[in-house]
Amino acid sequence: MSALRADESLCVDELYIALIDCTLRVRSNSTALLADLAGYYSHVASDPVTPDIDIVAIERDAPELDLDFADWKRAPGKAGRKDAYVDLPGGRLVRKVRTGMVFLQSESRRVAAGPCQKYSSQVINFINSQYMNWLQNRGWLICHAAGLVYRGKGLGIAGFAGAGKSTLMLHLMEDDDVSFLTNDRLFIHAGSGPVLARGIPKLPRINPGTIVHNARLHSLIPVPQRKALLQMPAGELRDLEEKYDVPVDRVFGSGRIQQETPLAALLILDWRHDSARELQVERIKLAERRDLLEALMKSPGPFYQYPDGSFQQDTTPFDDSAYLDALDGVAVYVASGRVDFPALSERCLQEILA
Repeated sequence: MSALRADESLCVDELYIALIDCTLRVRSNSTALLADLAGYYSHVASDPVTPDIDIVAIERDAPELDLDFADWKRAPGKAGRKDAYVDLPGGRLVRKVRTGMVFLQSESRRVAAGPCQKYSSQVINFINSQYMNWLQNRGWLICHAAGLVYRGKGLGIAGFAGAGKSTLMLHLMEDDDVSFLTNDRLFIHAGSGPVLARGIPKLPRINPGTIVHNARLHSLIPVPQRKALLQMPAGELRDLEEKYDVPVDRVFGSGRIQQETPLAALLILDWRHDSARELQVERIKLAERRDLLEALMKSPGPFYQYPDGSFQQDTTPFDDSAYLDALDGVAVYVASGRVDFPALSERCLQEILA
């Protein structure tokens, strides 16, 4: 397993990421990769301290491993192969099918190997997965939702794939009193006080259709490309899968990212672009709408390692009761009818979070 072995070729430079009660250290043999990661995590970078979690990223060709990898089953509605894995004594290897990147997950070693700089977004996801493990091992529940903060109140935004979670969040960010919490991994914790929500340090990652219709985001795509995209049929533009990171501090101004907030409300997007009905927003009892609960629940994924050292399986069922219990004291709303981002943004600020 020499392809995944960290050795003396590691750079002197290190990146420290401070996340409330958890500090991660990232080391690499590539100064260029560390520089890219330092830029991405600049809003949570810290001075050197004793880390809670150590991560190593080895820049090299995609490892060729003579192992029998099994495909990780994808969520309903997702096509194609994405992750493959093989379990080893005390650890798990995960290979990204499209890029060849390989990751070692264990209690003592966490290593990314392959063309890390080219596929830095996968390295970022691996780094963030370590914090996700940390949270879940301490009682936090993962939700497939975006999150924001408005005047001290948190709002989670859930919906099935393509519903517009990130687009709505960025519409709401146009209000200077709104801060970014998380893009599509929201963690909630119900204790003796209010339900808390935390985000992970992953910037909004959006499709071109969101960019070309939001003037504040236009700088993310060159003018000629933006004009060409606007000539596409609306349906094709919505379905175009090209991802762009939104640098929140640069686009919206510094200080617009928060890590934790009390969760005041959850909004589930159940609207349709082709609906003939006007936008409707109503408060619901989530226990009576189990069909919508499916839009919120999220598998921890192939990197999740339980406190006893065992790993998540792709056949592990969701625990509906855990989500219902955690959200028992949170107001839950559903948006239905025709997709209307400006109107729903106003309803969120004037009614749901008022």
